[in-house]
Amino acid sequence: MSVQKVLIVDDSKTETLLIAAILRENGYGVATAEGADQAMEKIAMERPDLILMDIVMPGRNGFQLTRTINRTPEFADIPIIFCTSKSLETDKVWGLRQGARDYIIKPVNAAELIAKIKALG
Repeated sequence: MSVQKVLIVDDSKTETLLIAAILRENGYGVATAEGADQAMEKIAMERPDLILMDIVMPGRNGFQLTRTINRTPEFADIPIIFCTSKSLETDKVWGLRQGARDYIIKPVNAAELIAKIKALG
């Protein structure tokens, strides 16, 4: 699988801008969404190759949204990497149990992020 377009789902504009800059510098196309409803619209319209998902967001959180995506047949094959400030091991385990492929703790390390994306392909 070759990742070309990444959807960033995060309610923090600062984090979104930082992650988007890292991705663009490495040749990835970027789309963004600030919450679950907007994310589902963008997934349907843009069909990203990868979703970078925050956990703590208003409304449905990242765990809930990941479950929704994985239970939607036309989106279930899109890999999700959690990108969050929640650093407890229990959060990571729970995130992976929800269907995420990987887990990155903020602040994002650019080299780690790109390595994890490349590991998907």
